[in-house]
Amino acid sequence: MIRKILKSGDPKLREIAKPIANIDGRILEIIKDLKDTLAIQKDPEGVALAAPQIGKSVRIFVANYQDFQRVVINPEIVKIDNRSKPKEKTKAETKLLEGCLSLPNYYSPLKREPQVTVKYLNGKGKEITETFTDFQAQIVLHEIDHLNGILFIDRLLAKKKPLYKLEKDTWEEVELI
Repeated sequence: MIRKILKSGDPKLREIAKPIANIDGRILEIIKDLKDTLAIQKDPEGVALAAPQIGKSVRIFVANYQDFQRVVINPEIVKIDNRSKPKEKTKAETKLLEGCLSLPNYYSPLKREPQVTVKYLNGKGKEITETFTDFQAQIVLHEIDHLNGILFIDRLLAKKKPLYKLEKDTWEEVELI
């Protein structure tokens, strides 16, 4: 079922999500709702969605971007590495702006750690330890923040990064207080 995405001022987004004890019918329904809701996001398009964003305070997120599809339950960061493997960055990667479906059409050049190793359960309950790099790491870290009640604007304020609003193909810097 398609759910309403909570906006950044909603206090539910500031709660720390509860761990999942069992992957039962209720949890499978939340996963389906996350996938359905993410799939219809076109303006702006989304790449991932966490359960708290649809009002469910449980530790689940889904990602769906090109060949990167994951269901992540109870993620635990095992290791964060500030050094990614050397590779040629594409033009798009060097100008990457992070956004959030709970704060639609607002973006920032927020730089996150380029590599993160996470232990989690997949949608079938299998435990996986996986290392994500570059844009995938950014997605995973953004969604884990949601599970911990942190929004990307909190990271902007801490790093003193600008925030931009995209409105009708025009970028405008927004003053953060």
